[in-house]
Amino acid sequence: MQRSKPKVLKATRPFLSTLALVLLFPSFSVIAQAQVAQNTEGVSSAAIQQVTAAKLMTNSPDGNFYPERLISRAELAVILVKAFRLDKQEVAKQPKPISVPDVPPSNWAYQDIQIVLKTDVMKGYRGNLFFPNQRVNRAEALAIFAQAYGVFQFSDDAVNEILASHPDAASIPSWARKAIATVVTEGFVNTDAQNNISPLKPMTRGDMAYVLSKYLQRQQPQPETPEVPSITNSPPSP
Repeated sequence: MQRSKPKVLKATRPFLSTLALVLLFPSFSVIAQAQVAQNTEGVSSAAIQQVTAAKLMTNSPDGNFYPERLISRAELAVILVKAFRLDKQEVAKQPKPISVPDVPPSNWAYQDIQIVLKTDVMKGYRGNLFFPNQRVNRAEALAIFAQAYGVFQFSDDAVNEILASHPDAASIPSWARKAIATVVTEGFVNTDAQNNISPLKPMTRGDMAYVLSKYLQRQQPQPETPEVPSITNSPPSP
């Protein structure tokens, strides 16, 4: 199955802080808000309520969901364990922990990070580092979700055909294309007004709520097809 391969980005010191940009360029905050609105487009309050009711995600202590906030790798691990019940898999019950230097047992997400690593749903970086606080973009989050869900083994031609209707399909990293084709096929992806997937934009809580709500809908039992009485040409008995 295709797995996501997150990149370790080299840290750089920004010339201006976000606050400075907002003060110097008032339009900066407007642009940032527009990007968040675009990322969370199509995410309804009903989807958020469905996900919180299922306890796959939670509101903040003040009662707000904050759909515009970004998802970290630790948060993604916790969500996936709940959504797919990864802790019930036999491999997750192995007593020997996986060494993760940057996720000690005192970390709030330690147990769930151990589970996603043991089940091979998420991978560490070189040196067994997990980078729990690193934010994920949409390509990474969707590909990792597909890994837990089960990546469909489409041919390359089928993948290209599935993604062809999305104008920004060319910007999807090659390692994520089959996985994203899977979640697109299943209807798990929220797109913008132009049907863009926006794979390189940050994954927000709202984006994640949309994916999970669609996944939950797929898990609901479908109504049974009523039986149609058979019709015969024989005349009724007298």
